Amino acid sequence: MLTLSPAAARALHLAAQGLLTPPRRKATKADVLDTIRRMAQLQIDTIHVVARSPYLVLFSRLGDFSPKWLDEHLAEARLFEYWSHEACFLPVEQFGLMRYKMLDPSGMGWKYAAEWHEQNRPDIERLLARIREEGPVRSADFAREDGAKGNGWWDRKPEKRHLEVLFTTGDLMVSERRNFQRVYDVRERVLPGWDDTRDLPPRDAVLPALLDYTCRALGVVRADWVADYYRLPRRSYHAELERLAEAGDLIPVTIADWKKPAYVHRSLEALLPAAEADTLRSTVTTLLSPFDPVVWDRRRASMLFGFDYTIECYTPEHKRRYGYFCLPVLHRGRLVGRIDAKAHRTLRTFELKAVHVEPGVRFGTGLAADVAKAVKKLAAWHGTPEVTVAHAPPELVKALAGA
Repeated sequence: MLTLSPAAARALHLAAQGLLTPPRRKATKADVLDTIRRMAQLQIDTIHVVARSPYLVLFSRLGDFSPKWLDEHLAEARLFEYWSHEACFLPVEQFGLMRYKMLDPSGMGWKYAAEWHEQNRPDIERLLARIREEGPVRSADFAREDGAKGNGWWDRKPEKRHLEVLFTTGDLMVSERRNFQRVYDVRERVLPGWDDTRDLPPRDAVLPALLDYTCRALGVVRADWVADYYRLPRRSYHAELERLAEAGDLIPVTIADWKKPAYVHRSLEALLPAAEADTLRSTVTTLLSPFDPVVWDRRRASMLFGFDYTIECYTPEHKRRYGYFCLPVLHRGRLVGRIDAKAHRTLRTFELKAVHVEPGVRFGTGLAADVAKAVKKLAAWHGTPEVTVAHAPPELVKALAGA
């Protein structure tokens, strides 16, 4: 059995995620879809103090690209939206794997709102019939009867909740997004070629397929990591991973200092000689979204990178340690810091509110130059080319001034 160093495990993980080497050419629309397929899914979030997370995750891997390409892939039904890790864009070939949850959403908790569905079934059915007859709708097409503005998820206009119930049951799908707002249409118009009787995969094939997608996307896995990627039931999947290994889909390895068995996905087999020789290295420096797959599992990020990361945008301000929307800084295989950033689009400025360096990281001139270059590229892509700094290491301030 191969024995790999933790650094090699990190490099393999970043290779699987498309973060081993910088892009060698200008991105194309096809690259957007290929990148999502590599990650298996792309989490959706609406916060936009910087670019919304789906676009930022793609930028971290592709560099300069047109955000409209993601929107077009959705509108062209190469992608669909559903609940997987959370609300995500998924390649359409995974629709059958998600379809079982749509057909029986009873275990999906608040994402389904079964009680609301039962209490409002006649209104929900009328809304579905209207969409089927008249065409797609947005939540914004419906006004609150009392004319007031909702105060939170508990105070939404009823049609919005009806639409979300129908989305979770798969009666409605997101046909496109307009200004990032969902446009809902009936499933048979969004995916006219789909037939449950003909196309639904065998139920017992779903879990192995989801585990294979997970292992391919992570590159290096442990049995206690795989549940989080698709929000599978929390348990060990050791037996399932052993079966994948016996089938040749996973390669058992030992990672130095890890107490639990590990596996490398077969798609990375060509990189194993370099990984075993400890010569496989990531050469990427970039900023990551808080909802990037590399960091969305706190336990995995801690084990792989020694990086303790919590998304603080949902934390009361007085309890935050680092900032509202901190972007992890990936530098040559390590997570070396986090940047609380904000894009001021009307002012065309990209503000670094605070740059936090990880303990033990020496922020020398080489690291500062690489991070400054990454920040400048991100700022330019935002259309906010002027970088302003409130708090940062002096080496970075100097590098930004000369970048």
